[in-house]
Amino acid sequence: MAAYSETIDLYSDDGKLLKSGVTLDKVSPLVNPATSKIIDLTKRTINVNLAGIENSLKAAKLGGGKIRGRELDLPIMENKDNIVARIKEMVQVEEGDDTEILEFNNGQLLLVQVPKKRLDNAATYDAALTAVASATTYSIVEEFDIDMFNASTVKAACWGAYPQTMDVKGSNVTSILNIPQNNEGLGFALRNIPVNHYVMMTGRNSLQGAALASTLETAGEFEMGEAIGPFERNQLLNYAFQGLNANNMVYDLVKANGENGTVGTVVQSLVERAIEDKVITPGKKGGYFQFYNTNDPMLWNAYVAAGSLAATVVNCGAGRFAQAVSSTLLYFNDLIEHETGLPSCDFGRMMGTAVGFSFFSHSIYGGGGPGIFNGNHVVTRHANGVAIPCAVAACALDAGTQMFSPEGSSKVMGETYGQIDVFNKPIDQIAKGVDLIA
Repeated sequence: MAAYSETIDLYSDDGKLLKSGVTLDKVSPLVNPATSKIIDLTKRTINVNLAGIENSLKAAKLGGGKIRGRELDLPIMENKDNIVARIKEMVQVEEGDDTEILEFNNGQLLLVQVPKKRLDNAATYDAALTAVASATTYSIVEEFDIDMFNASTVKAACWGAYPQTMDVKGSNVTSILNIPQNNEGLGFALRNIPVNHYVMMTGRNSLQGAALASTLETAGEFEMGEAIGPFERNQLLNYAFQGLNANNMVYDLVKANGENGTVGTVVQSLVERAIEDKVITPGKKGGYFQFYNTNDPMLWNAYVAAGSLAATVVNCGAGRFAQAVSSTLLYFNDLIEHETGLPSCDFGRMMGTAVGFSFFSHSIYGGGGPGIFNGNHVVTRHANGVAIPCAVAACALDAGTQMFSPEGSSKVMGETYGQIDVFNKPIDQIAKGVDLIA
């Protein structure tokens, strides 16, 4: 990748300086070791709900339904240690490799880190889910000496409805990633994570949640070829200023407008900051209207991305409602274009995304809420990594107005991934990762 001389300062979610004078390339998902760890663990960690398996078998609730007469009352939690040991023995490739099993809620939930060799020698990240699901199934079958007539019931509790359904519907063994067949195109895997997952993994912290989403969205943009040549700088600037609170911009904008501000006052604050930083300068006048010019449209784009997130926090935070995120993104960027005559976020794609997002999240269609969308969704995929972080911030600030709350759809993500530092405090960990780059 290109080497960049321009530098940024990284600030925490509470406005404290973490690292100054960081060259832009050091926050790249291709370079920063903390980002690499996030991506690595996203691909090779799998949730196993042991208590869920026990309860599913006891009630014969399998694959999203109930099959009467297939009940199995197995003391799985009483024999949890033996089952965990069996799973590890089967999942590992070599004794003492990087296989690891973390236990949460007294062992009711497991987070199994599959060894890298399994993914290095596979075509897709499926290898993690399939290895753990099979190992969990066979561990229970072995532990309780299940006969061939009941083994399929254990399999259904672990694998869900697969292969009757393409995905593992109703499974108690799950990945943070969706199955490859559900990806909308090349490179969308890391963008196929629901907003509510990010919210729970970061403990409803709006800026940390936005940072985690921005990290994986940006990694997805790199994966799909959107960060090649001069476009690499565009993606890195967006990521730094919006996702990582570079130069404390998002924090400053929210602080300046948090008490009495509106979407419109965030527009004013952002334009004032851009003028002060000499990112834009007054151009020609057309009647009463003042046009602005910029010699660095990519940096301007990053400023507007940061402003979009700040406007979301101010507006959705004031109302404690997530639903306003789509209209906030639409009208903040519409106002930006009317105020400056310059392109809005992602050169107009944010506005286009917001129009469809408004319709599909709560308008006539009314079938969902922002929390169940992701960067792979046909409605929200179009803005290059900058829309989903805003949706995450809005849902983190939501006070229960969604049909699908984060606690309802993604609680297990907070109880497992949310206990790991790179997932729950990505801004801080990425700043620390800068020091580890040679």
